[in-house]
Amino acid sequence: MSSEAVVPVGSVPRPKKRRKKKTEWSAYGFLGPALISICVLSLAPMVYTIWISFTNWDAMHFMNYQFVGVKNYVDLVNPDDPLSAVFIPTFLWTLTFAFLTTTINYLAGLLLAVLLNNKNIKEAPLYRSLLIIPWAVPGLISLLAWQGLLNQSYGQINAALHVLGISAIPWLVNPFWARVTVLMVNLWASYPYMMTVCTGALQSIPDELYEASAIDGAGWWQRFRFISMPSVWKVSLPLLIPSFAFSFNNFNTVFLLTGGGPARSSTPFAGYTDILASAAYKMTLTYNRYDYAAVISVVLFVLVGLISWINMQFTGVFKEAD
Repeated sequence: MSSEAVVPVGSVPRPKKRRKKKTEWSAYGFLGPALISICVLSLAPMVYTIWISFTNWDAMHFMNYQFVGVKNYVDLVNPDDPLSAVFIPTFLWTLTFAFLTTTINYLAGLLLAVLLNNKNIKEAPLYRSLLIIPWAVPGLISLLAWQGLLNQSYGQINAALHVLGISAIPWLVNPFWARVTVLMVNLWASYPYMMTVCTGALQSIPDELYEASAIDGAGWWQRFRFISMPSVWKVSLPLLIPSFAFSFNNFNTVFLLTGGGPARSSTPFAGYTDILASAAYKMTLTYNRYDYAAVISVVLFVLVGLISWINMQFTGVFKEAD
């Protein structure tokens, strides 16, 4: 007779509880480093920033700051408070900058993608390689190069305009031209991304659709409107939402190109081209207004999250297909 235990027919051996508990703890062990990193590097600074926004921590109250409640948030919309003079115009320009730069970059990338998707252009791969160079060059180098090119006194762009008989343009010192400069340089740095996205969407469209529409007598505009654009829009729309959120926090372009200037006469905390992110940076490291910077940071975080959520709900780009 065999020495092995006889298992009754139809019975299933139960797993040992000790082994199950060991497996659960090993999962926490694998997740532990990632969870600790997220808590230390992300959650803890966020909670600390929120706490500072409810205090009066500045240069005068560096060691003895106090809890002031929602006073700082009320001052955002108080016309008599200096924080309001910073927040309201800077917020309006941030919203305008994010909308314009996202729209202009997308339209420029779409236009170039449509032009280079023409199969009659044999040199299209070469043109794509040349047009993608601004994306390949580090942004820091590009922005500093543009800062020199657009200098009013010795910049090469004004020198070229002088040869053509055009007066020098105050690219970086005039409020209007400084904002145009920020949009223009950000277009130079961002259109290759949109062009690549739109090119991929266009090349995924079957050629049979264009051939059938041509047989039916559709022109180039009808083919673009009813075939190309719906396909491109479906692919690119989910990418426009994070692009808009990124433009809301595009600190590098503003700070490295204009430094937020030119300065406003109403407040020293933010210039005409400052967005909320660069204004919070100045308040922290230049003026030691940690309370104001924390308030703007929290409001900026809420605004970006809210705008992204509204766009996602309105477009329905992340909903599963029926």
